[in-house]
Amino acid sequence: MTMKKFVISHPNARIFDVPKLGMQKQVLIDDFKWYYIHLLGRDERCRSPVYAGEALSLAIRDRLMERWKATHHTYKSQDCRRAFYLSMEFLMGRTLSNAMLNLGITETVSQSMYDLGIAIEELTESEQDAGLGNGGLGRLAACFIDSCATLQLPVIGYGLRYEYGMFTQTIVNGEQVEKPDHWLRYGNVWEIERLEYSIPVKFGGHTVVQTSEDGTQKICWVETSDVLAVPYDTPIPGYQNNTVNSLRLWKAVATEEFNLDEFNAGDYTESVANKITAENITMVLYPNDANENGKELRLRQQYFLASASLQDVVSHWVGLHGKHFEHFAEKSCFQLNDTHPSIAVAELMRILMDVHNLSWDAAWLITSNSMAYTNHTLLPEALETWPVVLMQRLLPRIMEIIFAINAHFLAEVSIHYPGDTDRLRRMSIIAEGAEQRVRMAHLAIVGSFSVNGVARLHSQLLQLGLFKDFYQFWPSKFNNKTNGVTPRRWLAACNPDLAALITETIGDGWISDLDQLKKLEPYAEDPKFRLRWQTIKQAAKQRLIDFKKQHHDINLNVNALFDVQVKRIHEYKRQLLNVLHVIHLYNLIKQGRTENWVPRCVLIGGKAAPGYRMAKTIIKLINNVSNVIQADPEIGDKLNLMFLPDYRVSAMEKICPGADLSEQISTAGKEASGTGNMKLMMNGAITIGTLDGANIEILEQVGDDNFFLFGLTEKEIENQLSHYDPIAIINQDEDLQHVLHLLESGHFNQFEPGIFDDLIASVKSPYDPWMTIADFRSYIDTQKRVEEAYRDQDRWVKMSIINCANSGQFSSDRTIKEYNREIWKLTPQPVKM
Repeated sequence: MTMKKFVISHPNARIFDVPKLGMQKQVLIDDFKWYYIHLLGRDERCRSPVYAGEALSLAIRDRLMERWKATHHTYKSQDCRRAFYLSMEFLMGRTLSNAMLNLGITETVSQSMYDLGIAIEELTESEQDAGLGNGGLGRLAACFIDSCATLQLPVIGYGLRYEYGMFTQTIVNGEQVEKPDHWLRYGNVWEIERLEYSIPVKFGGHTVVQTSEDGTQKICWVETSDVLAVPYDTPIPGYQNNTVNSLRLWKAVATEEFNLDEFNAGDYTESVANKITAENITMVLYPNDANENGKELRLRQQYFLASASLQDVVSHWVGLHGKHFEHFAEKSCFQLNDTHPSIAVAELMRILMDVHNLSWDAAWLITSNSMAYTNHTLLPEALETWPVVLMQRLLPRIMEIIFAINAHFLAEVSIHYPGDTDRLRRMSIIAEGAEQRVRMAHLAIVGSFSVNGVARLHSQLLQLGLFKDFYQFWPSKFNNKTNGVTPRRWLAACNPDLAALITETIGDGWISDLDQLKKLEPYAEDPKFRLRWQTIKQAAKQRLIDFKKQHHDINLNVNALFDVQVKRIHEYKRQLLNVLHVIHLYNLIKQGRTENWVPRCVLIGGKAAPGYRMAKTIIKLINNVSNVIQADPEIGDKLNLMFLPDYRVSAMEKICPGADLSEQISTAGKEASGTGNMKLMMNGAITIGTLDGANIEILEQVGDDNFFLFGLTEKEIENQLSHYDPIAIINQDEDLQHVLHLLESGHFNQFEPGIFDDLIASVKSPYDPWMTIADFRSYIDTQKRVEEAYRDQDRWVKMSIINCANSGQFSSDRTIKEYNREIWKLTPQPVKM
C-alpha cells in the first residue's frame, strides 16, 4: 500500500493564504482573550500575571511569525550571502517589551490591557529573564543580533539552550549563595521546537581508514556515542522594518531514551545513563570546571555547539546547491564570538572532508575564508586550552585534524622564519610541556581570515602583546570593532520618559540612527530643557529606590549622588577600589569632616563565578561595610552602600535610567571593552574611569570636561610592575592608612576574625597585578572633583545631556555596520509582507 504524499506547495492549495494579522486595539484584545481562555484555560478568577503575560506574548508572537516567515522566504529566494554568529552565550533578558517596541505597538498593547483592567507593567515583570549568559559577552551577542535584524542583514545566531541559566544569586550573612536559575520553569512561549532539523553530534569512538574499490582512502569516525541536537528557534525582530531573524539554540537529548534490555533486566540506573549524560551537555550554563568532569563537560558543550551549527548550515547549503562547495565561502561567514566556539575550525574541515569528500586543500581554502574570530579578553588565563589526551579520548577525529592544521601552519611559518624554533614554539597550536595542550585561540587565528578586538586599545594590545607573533605574520588579518549596545532596549525601552523627551525634541530617527542624538547637544544650554531632563532623572532615581524597597528595607535619598558599579565581580574590575573609597568617606564622616558634604548612594551589583574565592570575598566585604554604615545613626543619609543581589538584564533596565555616576575603574590594559559603560552613558550617567577599554573612546566623544579620568595608564602600569611598592605608597598617604587600619583592625568583621586577611594581603603585595593601591590617591582626588561637579546641579545636568548626546558612537548598529562592511560583506535584504 502506498501513502499519498501531502504537498503543501500545490498551486490549488489555498489553505495557507491567511490575511495579515491586525495591530488594532480590539484585534489584540480578541487574540489575547482567545489564548487566555481557550489555550491556557484561564478565566477572570485567575490572579497570576504569568498566564496573562503568556497569552499576550502568544498574540504578539503570531505577528512576529508572519514576518519571520516572510524574512526566511526573502533570504531563500535571494540566495544571499549569510553570516552565522556562534556564541556560547546569549543574554537575552526579557522579550515581551522589546517585541512590542520593535513592532511599534507598545502604546496600543498598553491601552488594550488597560481596557481589560490589566497593567502592562505587571505582565512584562512576570516574564522570566532568559539568562543564557555570564555577563558582557552574552549581552553583546544579544545586542548584535538585534542590530542585525534592524539593519536587515541575513544573520542567524547559534547558541545553546541551557535548561538552567546563570545562577540566581542570594546573599546570606553577606556572602553569595548560588541557586539554580530554572528559567524554563514556565516554558518559553517565544521559542519554536524544530524536531525535523535535529542533528547527531559525535563523541568518543575512534577513527579507521577505509579504502574504496577504486583505491581511494577515507577516514571514518566510528563506534561513537552520539548525542542528538534539537533546535529551538526564537524570533529576533528588527526595529519596525518587517525583518525577523532567527536565534537557533540547541538542546542535547539522547539518541535513545533508555536501554530497554537493561531496564527489563532490572538495571534501571544504567538504562537511562546515556540519556542523563547526553542531556547534561545543555543542562547548565558554565558548569563548575574545578574538577575534570566539569572541564570535560565544558569541552562537550563547545563541540556540541560548533558541530550542530556547522552541520545545520552545511545541510541547508546542500539542500539549495547540492554538493557543490566552490562558492560556499563566497556565500557564508561564521563569526566566532570569543574563543569558546573556535573548535568550529576543525569541525568544518571534518564535515567537508569526511562527509562531503573534499580534499584537504579544498576544505582548508573554504574554512580559512569563511571563519572570523572575535577576541574578548586580554587575560592569558582566560584563553582556553585543552589537554590533548582529553581531546583524543572525547574527539579523536577532531584532534587528528588539529594536529594536521598545526603541521601545515608551522611549515608555512618556518618558510618565513627559518630556524626560529622559539617562534615556532610560541605560535604552535599545540603547547608542549609536561602535558600537551591545544591552544584554542591559536586555532581560531590560524583558521580565520579576520581577527578583531572589541575596543581600539584592546585591539592594539592584542597586536603588540598577546598575539604579537601572529600580527607580525598576518598583519592584514587583524582589525578593531569597538563594541556597542542596542539603543532600542537600553534607552527607548528601559527609559521611556527620557526617550519621549528626546523624541519630542529631535524626532524619533535616533532609535535606529543613534548619531542623531548629537542634535541634543545645543539643548544643554537651554534652562527649560535642563529642568525637564533633571526632573526625568530624579523620577528614574525614585523608581529605582521603589524597586529596591521591594526586596530591601532601606531608605535611599533621592537627592543623593547615585554612584553605580554593576558588572561581573572580578579583581581586575576593582570593585575593591570602590569599597576602599566608601570606607574613606565613612572615615571622614566619623572624623566630622563633612563640610559641603555631597550625600552619596553607592550601588554595586554583580555575580562572582562559583569557584572564584577572592571575588566572593569582595562581595562579603561590600555587604559587611554596608551593614556597618547602615547601623550607624551618625552616618544618616550622608552615605549609603548597597549591594544589589542577582544582577541581571531586567535589573540593569531599572538601574540605567537612575544612575548619576558610572564606575568604570578597571586596571588599565585589562578590560577589553566594557558595555555597561555605554548603557549608562546613553542614559545620561557621567563616567569616572581609567584609560581602559572603550572608556578611551567615550572620553574622546564627550571631552575632558564631561568625564572624570583617573589612574595610571596601561604603559605606566607595565613600567611599574617590576618595582611596584604598595607599602611605600601607603606610608605616604594618611587617608589610605586610615582605610587600611579600619580593615586590618577588624572593624568590618568584628565577629568574623581574619576573613578579609587574604584580600588585604593581596592589595599590599608588590605582585598585585591589579595595582589597586597605586590608583587609590588619584581615584580619591577625582571623586572630590565628582562631588564638586554634583554640587553645581546646573553643571551636572549639562554634563548628563552631553554624555547622552555623544553616545551615538556606541550603538551596536554602528558596530554591526563595521562588521558587515569589513568582514561579513552582506547585502541588506528588505522584507516585503
